[in-house]
Amino acid sequence: MKPTFKAQAMQVQVPATSANLGPGFDSLGLALAMHDRYIAQVLDEAIIDVDVTGEGADDLPRTEKNLVIKAMYKGFEFLGGKPRGVALRALNVIPHSRGLGSSASAIVGGLSLARALVLGGNERMSNDDVLNLATEMEGHPDNVAAAIYGGATIAWQEKQHGHDVALSVQLVVDPRISAVVFIPSTSVSTAKARKMLPELITHADAVKNSAHAALLVHALQERPDLLFTATEDFLHQSYRAEAMPSSFELLMKLRRAGVAAFISGAGPSVLVLHTGGDIEVEELTRAAGDSFTTMALGVSRGGAAIV
Repeated sequence: MKPTFKAQAMQVQVPATSANLGPGFDSLGLALAMHDRYIAQVLDEAIIDVDVTGEGADDLPRTEKNLVIKAMYKGFEFLGGKPRGVALRALNVIPHSRGLGSSASAIVGGLSLARALVLGGNERMSNDDVLNLATEMEGHPDNVAAAIYGGATIAWQEKQHGHDVALSVQLVVDPRISAVVFIPSTSVSTAKARKMLPELITHADAVKNSAHAALLVHALQERPDLLFTATEDFLHQSYRAEAMPSSFELLMKLRRAGVAAFISGAGPSVLVLHTGGDIEVEELTRAAGDSFTTMALGVSRGGAAIV
């Protein structure tokens, strides 16, 4: 059925996300209280009008190659057809190529806008549909699941009727848990970080990693006192150290002090989960020094939302 487009502009906010959380490689995600906003309107003219402010304003394309636009049109195709044109305004605060889910935000934001701009879009495109469309674009479901649903998520893919299907469940994060992120000035591409991973790991490391990933699910929901042990990784972080030496040095410094620190996503940002107050954040900031921008963030309980 050909879609009927709404005339008014729609606005969506999408949280930043951290994936892996240490041992949960390509499966665990966490939504953070830092949001990009996207405003879009369907146009009668056959043009694409894009403007970007904030993070990436000087680098992101203002054409059909813009990732939010790509996701919008993928969503429109799912809903039955494209409009003649669209206008998009992106208000970005999530740093790019720092392991904080900027691409997941753009993809989920674009799909959410497409759904919101079509009459009956919520009935015709479920969150499960958004998850699968976003996973097709992102390549893995961890960040996009957290961006859609908020809180912490476990995401995976399985075969159904011969096709890969992305699925996820949401975890309610213990309200005592907050985050501190340390953002370096340098960036690392996800593709480069993935190429550094080995084909094989030892059985002993696999056992330890699966135990810690399972423990992390419990720690996030009920036992934040276990976060330090639960966030220790044996699968990917050490193999990527060469690509982000300053971040890895900070990671090891914090963990030697008993802090639940890990590389956020593919890096190079370092994320800490804690239950302390302002004094602990100040101590962590001093430990990081001047090479990192420090941000204290809450966990975003909700995911992408029309505002």
